[in-house]
Amino acid sequence: MARLSIHSPLGPLMLTGDGSALTGVGWGRFEQDDADTVLAETARQLDAYFTGRLQHFDLPLKPAGTPFRQSVWEAMLAIPYGGTATYGGMAKLLGSAPRAVGGACGANPIPIIIPCHRVLASGGAPGGYSGHGGLDTKAWLLGLERRHAGLGASSRGQGNGAAAEQFALL
Repeated sequence: MARLSIHSPLGPLMLTGDGSALTGVGWGRFEQDDADTVLAETARQLDAYFTGRLQHFDLPLKPAGTPFRQSVWEAMLAIPYGGTATYGGMAKLLGSAPRAVGGACGANPIPIIIPCHRVLASGGAPGGYSGHGGLDTKAWLLGLERRHAGLGASSRGQGNGAAAEQFALL
């Protein structure tokens, strides 16, 4: 297993991979790094994301989880940069229950890149966030994206205000 510790505005992050894909992002540091090209590229893209220069990650991902959780994580990847969705809207889209969607969000092994921070409770309430710092981290990530959405960063077609607003209806 490849692993790499990086600095971020949210504190130290631990990246893990299997040699061909990113398998995890967590908070903290490894005692010893053993990076590969996927993790080096992940570090580069995260740096660009945190500085507002990247709005869409282009990385091979391999999150471990049940088929249902995989479907929730795939749906989260469709939420545009700067946009949000709700647990209830995602549940309706997936034919499930909001609590089950919330459980999948909480079990997301690749936070930030699989953007569970973009999923809110009904009425715009923040819901939860299982990453280090909890709701403060979620608010920081959403604020970062709102500040940079539509400002010409590399978005690969995502991040425009209209798309973000349309997806927020979910």
